Amino acid sequence: MSAADIHPSAVVEDGATLGAGVRIGPFCHVGPGVSLGEACELVSHVVVAGTTTVGPRTKLYPFASIGHPPQDLKFRGEASTLTIGADCLIREGVTMNPGTAGGGLETTVGDNCTFLANSHVGHDCRVGDGVVFSNNVMLAGHCSVGDYAILGGGAAVIQFARVGAHAFVGGLSGLENDCIPYGMALGNRAYLSGLNIIGLQRRGFAREDIHTLRRAYRLLFANEGTLMERLEDVAAEFESHPAVAEIVAFIRAGGKRSLCTPRETPGSP
Repeated sequence: MSAADIHPSAVVEDGATLGAGVRIGPFCHVGPGVSLGEACELVSHVVVAGTTTVGPRTKLYPFASIGHPPQDLKFRGEASTLTIGADCLIREGVTMNPGTAGGGLETTVGDNCTFLANSHVGHDCRVGDGVVFSNNVMLAGHCSVGDYAILGGGAAVIQFARVGAHAFVGGLSGLENDCIPYGMALGNRAYLSGLNIIGLQRRGFAREDIHTLRRAYRLLFANEGTLMERLEDVAAEFESHPAVAEIVAFIRAGGKRSLCTPRETPGSP
C-alpha cells in the first residue's frame, strides 16, 4: 500500500489490494475484498465494496457506488464477484452490482468502457470491451452487451436481454428484446430501425463490408417467409463474411427474449 497515494480522509480497509500508482482521493471507502489495479484513480467520494476487482488505469468519479450487494430480492448474501477491466471511465453516480446464485455469481465489464453519470450495470451482466453507456442508462440483471455497443442516454434494457456487438440503442429507448450485432434499436418499446452505420464507419469498417451488411439485413428482414427461413438464406449466401456470420450466430444462439425486429416486419421465428 505504500506505493499508493491515499488521501488522509479516505478509508482503505485491511485486506484491500492496491496496485502501484493507485490514487485514492478524499472521502473514498475501499472495502477489504477490493483489488485496484495499477494507476487506478478514485477521484473523491467513491465507494468500492464487496469482492470487486478494478483493472489498471480505470478512473472513478465522485459518488460512484461499485460492488455493493445486488438489487435482487432473491439475493441471500452468497459470495459473488464484480470484475471491471482496464482503462475504463466511470463517471459520477454510476452503480455496478456483483452477481447472484441465479446468474453464475459474477458480473463482468470489459476493457476501455465508458459509463457516464448515473448509469447502472445490474447483477450477473456481461459487458464487453469498448462499450459506451451514456447518462442514466439502466441495464437490468442478467443482460449481455457485446463489444463496442453504445447505449444512448436514458436507455433501459430489460433483464436477460442481449445487445449485440457494435449495436446502438437510442436515447430513452426501452429495449425488451434482443438487438442483433450491428443493429440500431430505437423507441419505446424499441424496434430495430436499421444498422448502426455511423458506428460502423467510426470503427473503420470498409465501405464494402457495410454494403454487404446492408444486403444481408434487407434479406434477413424481408417480408417473405419466416425469420428462421430467411436466416438460413442469409447464412448460405454470406457464409464467408464474418460480420454477417456474427449476426447469424447471435440469432441462432437465442436467449430468453425475442428478437428486436423492424416495425414493418411481420415474420417471426
